[in-house]
Amino acid sequence: MSLSVPVPDPPELEEIDPNEYEDAEVVGDTDYKREEIEALLREGAWEQAFSTWASTTDLDEADFEIITDLGMIQRFDFFWDSFAERVGYHAPGIPEDWKEREYHPDLESWGSVSGINAALTELGQLVCDVLKNEYIEWETEYEAPDDLPDFD
Repeated sequence: MSLSVPVPDPPELEEIDPNEYEDAEVVGDTDYKREEIEALLREGAWEQAFSTWASTTDLDEADFEIITDLGMIQRFDFFWDSFAERVGYHAPGIPEDWKEREYHPDLESWGSVSGINAALTELGQLVCDVLKNEYIEWETEYEAPDDLPDFD
């Protein structure tokens, strides 16, 4: 299946500690290189990843309209994980209590909610892969802490 929608603007990345996300564990320094990543997204990484994702996603235009209405694209976060030398991400998602909260008037099934959440996770991972494989050229200099035990 393919999603035929215009490529939205890339997200503007905010200074958030990735460890505050329930599903993220980041070890290393606090230079998450968001400014650099945001520049790379604007330089073409976002469009490349989004276009690839749109050509393969099972998401339909109605579900993508829900994503757009909720401003979910702008809630993505991408950051550099210096310890793992990878781009980390946090994808926005529709909460489990979407029905009780009347989260969006066009959300009618768990299938749509699950599909949207899965599709956004896939988009986030694809953006990370494109950034790391085709745009990022820096390497992290990791220094071990001075207080490690001496095993000599």
